[in-house]
Amino acid sequence: MDVAASPPPDTAAPRGTAPDEMVDGRGRVRAHWSGLLGAICSMPEGELAQRAQRLDRAFEEEGSAGLLPAAVPGDRARRLDPVPLVLDAAGFEALSAGLAQRARLLERVLADLYGPQRLLAEGLLPPELVFPNPAFLRPCRDPRPGAGKPRFLHGYAADLLRGPDGQWHVTADRLVAMEGVAQALTNRAHMARTLPECTRAARMRPLHPFLDAWRDLLHRAAGAGPSGPATVALLTPGVGHRAWAEHVTLARDLSCALAEAGDLTARGGALFLKTLRGLQPVRLLLSRVEGALLDPLELGGRTALGVPGLLDAMRAGTLAVHNHPGAGLAEAPGLRAFLPALSMALLGEALSLSSRETLWLGDPGARARVAATPDAFALRPAVRGVPEGAGPEADPRAWCAVRCMSPSVAPSLSGEGLAPRPVVLRMFLLHDGEDWRCLPGGLARVADGDGRPTPLCKDVWVLSEDRAEIRGPGPLSLPALAIRRASGDLPSRVADNLFWLGRYVERLDDSARLMRATLARLDRAPMLPHDAAEVSALARCLQDARLITEEERPTSGEDAALRRALTRAGREGGRLHRLTGEVARLVEATRDRLTGDMHAAFTVPLRESRAALLAADNPAALGAALGGLVRYASGVAGVAAENMVRGGAHSFLDLGRRLERGVSVSALLGHLLAEPPARVESALALALELCDSVITYRTRYLHVLQPAPALDLVMADPANPRGLAFQLSAAEILLTGVEGGGEPSLSAGARRLRQDAEAMVAEVTRAAEPAQAANGLSGRLLALKDTVGDLSDAIGRRYFTLIAAPRLLGVDTAERGAA
Repeated sequence: MDVAASPPPDTAAPRGTAPDEMVDGRGRVRAHWSGLLGAICSMPEGELAQRAQRLDRAFEEEGSAGLLPAAVPGDRARRLDPVPLVLDAAGFEALSAGLAQRARLLERVLADLYGPQRLLAEGLLPPELVFPNPAFLRPCRDPRPGAGKPRFLHGYAADLLRGPDGQWHVTADRLVAMEGVAQALTNRAHMARTLPECTRAARMRPLHPFLDAWRDLLHRAAGAGPSGPATVALLTPGVGHRAWAEHVTLARDLSCALAEAGDLTARGGALFLKTLRGLQPVRLLLSRVEGALLDPLELGGRTALGVPGLLDAMRAGTLAVHNHPGAGLAEAPGLRAFLPALSMALLGEALSLSSRETLWLGDPGARARVAATPDAFALRPAVRGVPEGAGPEADPRAWCAVRCMSPSVAPSLSGEGLAPRPVVLRMFLLHDGEDWRCLPGGLARVADGDGRPTPLCKDVWVLSEDRAEIRGPGPLSLPALAIRRASGDLPSRVADNLFWLGRYVERLDDSARLMRATLARLDRAPMLPHDAAEVSALARCLQDARLITEEERPTSGEDAALRRALTRAGREGGRLHRLTGEVARLVEATRDRLTGDMHAAFTVPLRESRAALLAADNPAALGAALGGLVRYASGVAGVAAENMVRGGAHSFLDLGRRLERGVSVSALLGHLLAEPPARVESALALALELCDSVITYRTRYLHVLQPAPALDLVMADPANPRGLAFQLSAAEILLTGVEGGGEPSLSAGARRLRQDAEAMVAEVTRAAEPAQAANGLSGRLLALKDTVGDLSDAIGRRYFTLIAAPRLLGVDTAERGAA
């Protein structure tokens, strides 16, 4: 049978009887499973299923795959099986030794292919697996002999399955992303909280010594600068990537700066992190971006994921990248067909942990074997980059055949009982400077019938022995750290995201308050002329907030279009739906700056409010959902006030809130005071209500409503947290704390705006006709709103895009301001 007629990749049915991880060949439970099964069997009926629901809720609240459903396109919600995969100590040590040998082999292979290329010259490896591979980075090749060259591999991960022969086989080598370490740590933490009796029953090895050693390795390799430890950064593709939560957790646990490509710049043969304090040198980069995309200047690819000049910094010796950008070459599936021979040639020993049988179809003998038993193999591209639609009949050298194999099965929760399910295991190794050490655990994924992993994962427990050695890192010798309380190390991108998170939360709060006040008046029956005038004034504010269009404003007592618009704003695609989506995106983008409790406080209520908005099918339900949004904004403010250290992160989050509230209060008063002087009392009452100042006004002035006292409270009172003066005064203080020298003073701009607001109130107080004077402030307040927006733009140029303030040629900016 011709090879071209074989089944396409991943569609061939697995062959062979799958072994059971829990039961031996004589039908008896393996000894290392007995403690766990005893703890499970002692639970009341249905208890294990309830624990599984708790795990699901924990992952939902954590937002592991995104804050909102389908936040990452194509991503499915991750779930954790309450029944772990248990490995005995002897089996784990055998796997560890086999994987360490494999990592040493791949290091030697990479060193040769990016160096003298003797393997190609001697025919031990076909050039078709190297030169056409897009992961082979020619600018990284250094054929010069000599010691002292950097390692290619510092970390290594492998996917394994146990076949019908009872032996473990490697199905994939992971050298670029190596995703799953942080997920394994999260799984272990959730299991310890949700099933404590099971974790106590099994004496398992802890995971944190491995993480401690990894953190120690990174910071030792980075060394120290004159002011303390050098910066170690974890490069992530960004918040939209499926492994964003993994990168956030890993960066936090390894004490790395989480950076996207836009946060970094290469200058003068060195790599720097952009921060509010300026450029901070980065000595070590833990990359989670594909190597071919790391340097668009030399490698091409998408600029958004790479840093021009990064390879130059590596060649200059000022930057180390873990793993080496060219390490992805060794992930090629076709390479696994040659590893047994390469092991004998390079290590002088046979592979102790074999790959899943792989045949390279560039070999006529391999093609004949596959053609003889086509159902026993699945076809895969031998390297990445095979043109779509191209098959092995066009170029068999670009393809390999992998033997189909049924994974072993392990007990998993099914309904309220246990059922065998196939599992695929991922294990992780770290080179600690002397040898490879393995994470005493890993990540197991429940597979489907074809051996492909599903979203259901398992914690992996490695049982300990009394004589088992736990190695921890030695002390890290560093110079004494100088006490520092400045906030300048905050990356500019993070400051930008926090600033806009504050703005969007306030925008959401303002929109909810406007809609709630409007619904309250629309529900009054009968609607009096006084109510209709208030609805008309509110409609102008709603239009300014882009919640309705001009055509939807009520006319001649007809408000049906307005009602439909308010309902539509909360539905999918509506204004509130988009605002909640922006808040969700920004919360995820700043996740590395939030503790677990803070992240839950920023996500869980928002998810509930968003669902309530979508389900609201009547005015009462919509009003309740809007109330939830108002409480959510208050909760964010409270958490920020009580849980965030006063520094860069808090300053920019609060600064965004203050400026956005300044914009909304200015716009609100400007539109409300546009009412004729005869209706100014209604406008003032609305202003007090929307600024949450009614009780304060009544306490001070009883029920006498006059323009000067009301405007003083919402515009000039520095003690009113929902008033205009409070926002501008807070912005002035915050800008004074974060701005650096040599730039026009942004805090002075905030101070002038506050003084303008106070002057407007003073004019109304002195006026013979206060109502008419208040009416005359409308245009000035709307202009003030635009000026606050200009201040926000100036902050963005100064701190986020790092663009200097505009200057006229030959004229000093300070002189222009004074003039």
